[in-house]
Amino acid sequence: MRYLYGHEMRQYWKTALLWAVCVGGMGMGCILLYSGMQEEMAGMAENFAAMGAFSAAFGMDRLSIATLKGFFATEVGTIHELGGAMFAAVISMNILSKEEAGHTSEFLFSLPVSRGKVVWMKWGAVCTGLLLFQAVCAGFYGMGFLALSEGIPGKEWFLYHVMQLLMGLELAGICFAASAFSRQNRLGVGLGLVLLFYACDLVGRVIPKMEKLSVFSPFAYANASEILGTGEIAVKGALLGAGVLALALGTAWVKYTGKDQL
Repeated sequence: MRYLYGHEMRQYWKTALLWAVCVGGMGMGCILLYSGMQEEMAGMAENFAAMGAFSAAFGMDRLSIATLKGFFATEVGTIHELGGAMFAAVISMNILSKEEAGHTSEFLFSLPVSRGKVVWMKWGAVCTGLLLFQAVCAGFYGMGFLALSEGIPGKEWFLYHVMQLLMGLELAGICFAASAFSRQNRLGVGLGLVLLFYACDLVGRVIPKMEKLSVFSPFAYANASEILGTGEIAVKGALLGAGVLALALGTAWVKYTGKDQL
């Protein structure tokens, strides 16, 4: 079992680190750019805050982009959320199906290892990759705040990254379950699901009549502007996300272990 987990981590740790460096580095770059844009942002803050539904969608009605905290929540937060969600799809969409797509399943299951153990070891590798991604990105953003001599909002910062991790796990769980049903590389499907969920959340925030649409999106409870602006989390959304994650993992396990009987 440890060999299987180690094998998956050797395959994915570089991918996780590369995504984290790219997303985190881009976010830190935006934070550092803020110091040169601070005066312009102060002049634009009122205009952005008065743009109605658009302002609400990106949290500019709750936080001022004239502050680093508000700038991070409305600008860097979007980069991190989309980057983290796409990484979750990339790392999990093919992790089960690749054995059959690459014709390595015959060798794998000739070893004294059950399909159930394969599922949990591979899921463990996905979780480790997501933890590594969040930790590295948080480190980059923290360095950006410190470089500008700005204090890091401790409680809000912690809650934000915990919710980002839960969002990543939920999306990864959905893609993980889809991987159990597939025999081919379906990465495009995973990325498409991420963009669909993001669009649902955005439409629900911009169009009042479609507000309930965002309830079904993991982006709803992991929104940077809401968490950093209020210091609280959407408990119902987080519980729904945890429920979807549990259902997805159960589905993946039942489907993948059931292939032994085919």
